[in-house]
Amino acid sequence: MLDIAPELREWCLGERDFALATVVSVTGSAPRLPGAALAVDEAGAALGSVSGGCVEGAVYELCLEAMETGVPVRRRFGYSDDDAFAVGLTCGGVLDVLVMPVRRGHPVRPALAAALDAVADGRPAALARVADGPGELIGRGALAVRPDGTYDGTLCGSPALDATAAAEAAALLAQGRTAAVHIGTEGGVCGEPVTLFVESAAAPPRLLVFGAIDFAAALVRAGRFLGCHVTVCDARPVFTTTERFPGAHEVVTDWPHRYLEGEARAGRLDARTALCVLTHDPKFDVPLLELALRLPVGYIGAMGSRRTHRDRLARLREAGVPDEAIARLRSPIGLDLAARTPEETALSIAAEIVASRHGGTGVPLSRTAVAIHRPPAPEPVTASARPV
Repeated sequence: MLDIAPELREWCLGERDFALATVVSVTGSAPRLPGAALAVDEAGAALGSVSGGCVEGAVYELCLEAMETGVPVRRRFGYSDDDAFAVGLTCGGVLDVLVMPVRRGHPVRPALAAALDAVADGRPAALARVADGPGELIGRGALAVRPDGTYDGTLCGSPALDATAAAEAAALLAQGRTAAVHIGTEGGVCGEPVTLFVESAAAPPRLLVFGAIDFAAALVRAGRFLGCHVTVCDARPVFTTTERFPGAHEVVTDWPHRYLEGEARAGRLDARTALCVLTHDPKFDVPLLELALRLPVGYIGAMGSRRTHRDRLARLREAGVPDEAIARLRSPIGLDLAARTPEETALSIAAEIVASRHGGTGVPLSRTAVAIHRPPAPEPVTASARPV
């Protein structure tokens, strides 16, 4: 849904009736992940996609039906062995799609509008809906949840259900995750089982580039292309200028380890943060990596030759960094693309960041048997099983 948020917000503001179809579960290989959405208005205009074409026509018809009846519906689409041209996914996967009418006065509309307003303003928010459970709850309402757990809307169940759902959604929002979670109709895990689908609109992942060199300029552009919030940091003011890095969101003149320490202390780093150390100068690299390898960030890579890397490892061990922490370091940085130019090098680094984030192998797909479209890594979790 977040892919079509700007247009969908205009539909809400214009008080247009529409139906919203959302992929709430994926099994096996499928072209779109949970959260992919198709919206169809009262005039038959369409926004977005749930499958890249495989089942689009069938979902479109379900949207028209939901607008006419006012009744939400959940439908499963999979591959048909008997008829490859039947409604199904020829890639072999299975999609579960939730179709909700969003008519004027419908309980879903206020929460959806609040979530879309937050996205438009760049504020983090989560949208929670019942994707499976008692029929009177599936797709009947929604919650727009803020980071502090406060919310707008209702799931049309008990206040305890709304409170539990808001707490679960806030926890997923803090991680920037879109996922399913199992709760109960009476709050916690009490009552009948309910599967809650939560879409998170969090701040974009961060890319921290240390070293104001020409390779950094190319990596900044690649990071922007991937939707990251990009920061360039270097202690040398003559090189660290906005003129040299016009694509960066922030250009910071500071010692890299001191800047990183401040960001960690302020709580602005998380598992989606990628750190790229391009300075290959021990006086910058070692203090920075000594700190970075102890932080819960998602990716840490350092540029340099294999000889530089061996020297760097020796210095890190002398500084007391344990081997299990050093094992997180990706150096030499990037995938083996035989890259030579800054742009090619940036591509190899960006590709490694993407692969590490999603569990990719970095091996050509033509030489593997892995699924092209991976299912989401996390399985739905039960509220009672989540660590306190």
